[in-house]
Amino acid sequence: MIARVFVTLKPGVLDPQGAAIRRSLGQLGFDGVNSVRQGKVIELDLAETDPKAAKKRVTEMCEKLLANMVIENFEVELEP
Repeated sequence: MIARVFVTLKPGVLDPQGAAIRRSLGQLGFDGVNSVRQGKVIELDLAETDPKAAKKRVTEMCEKLLANMVIENFEVELEP
């Protein structure tokens, strides 16, 4: 089973990388981009076959290592 974890900054947390991307897009001629929030995607290949158990396990991984719970949110997507 494949688990994809989407990690994004919480609203209100400054995103200097996103700001740099937005400025660069403007310099390249891509006008009309008001803001950019960047994040990361983590893909895990799991031996677990039960979706409920897999989601629970990946959530634990996120809370302990994959996401900084103070400044980041995460979302888990499972693919059989």
